[in-house]
Amino acid sequence: MDYPGNLYVVAAPSGTGKSSLVKALLEVDSRMELSVSHTTRAPRGQEVHGREYYFTSQEEFDRMVEANAFVEWAQVHGNRYGTSRKTIEDKIAAGADIVLEIDFQGAVQIKQQFPNAVLIFILPPSWPELRARLMRRNEDSEATIELRMKNAAEEVAQVDKFDFVIINELFERALFDLKAIAHAQRLKVAAQRRARAETFRALDIP
Repeated sequence: MDYPGNLYVVAAPSGTGKSSLVKALLEVDSRMELSVSHTTRAPRGQEVHGREYYFTSQEEFDRMVEANAFVEWAQVHGNRYGTSRKTIEDKIAAGADIVLEIDFQGAVQIKQQFPNAVLIFILPPSWPELRARLMRRNEDSEATIELRMKNAAEEVAQVDKFDFVIINELFERALFDLKAIAHAQRLKVAAQRRARAETFRALDIP
């Protein structure tokens, strides 16, 4: 089914700067809204329930899975993450542009159910730089960092399943690229036809 709103899915290995880029995009693009995922992991730092994530118990997450409430869900670094099906459908049906910040497994699931979704993968400039960024966060143990590096190699191998790739070497350049993708998607004929249906009809465009 075609919706008037656009759906953008941003995925990347942990530590690549995905969250910072999405946050910056939301600050400069008033048409974009963040889809808040559910997760079973504990909050980090200044994270707030309902803003960054809906922090959910394992039992509640199980109930939502059984109720088919998620359009996608996956286990990442030992924790589960899921995206509410109803929230996504309601927002893009109302014409909103939604950005999802999820892992590559979830991104592929989203594309299967929403063929018009735009999949964007963020790459680090190098493996040493990714490790350095993870260490600078000062949030994880050495063992956890090693796990994240191992998982990152597996995630990067999936890049061909995405529509666009951004290398986050210089933050401002990466943000420019992300904004350009969002804007270009809105100008595609199919997207314009959905968003500006009245104009197309007025111009007798079939």
